[in-house]
Amino acid sequence: MSGIPPTEEAGAGLCVCEIGKEQGTKLVGMFEVILTRRKRFGWRWQVCDQSGKKFADGFERTRPSAKYHGERALFFLLSQAHLLRDRSAASSED
Repeated sequence: MSGIPPTEEAGAGLCVCEIGKEQGTKLVGMFEVILTRRKRFGWRWQVCDQSGKKFADGFERTRPSAKYHGERALFFLLSQAHLLRDRSAASSED
């Protein structure tokens, strides 16, 4: 993988979050699940955007468990995108 150090692996790949508008679709950002091996202790998972900002993270003993929890957090984040749209619409009306 190109930009990821050898100790890290992309889990779910990349997911794009979009906010729909009447004129079209506004691209909000891209999210990635990153799994990092932690020597003897297990795996750290993170959900980050394309700028590197962390939205969720955690630690699991096994890689499958870390992958599951990272992808679950990503799904939850994407399922809540409508709340972001509602908030941005409310703030632009002020």
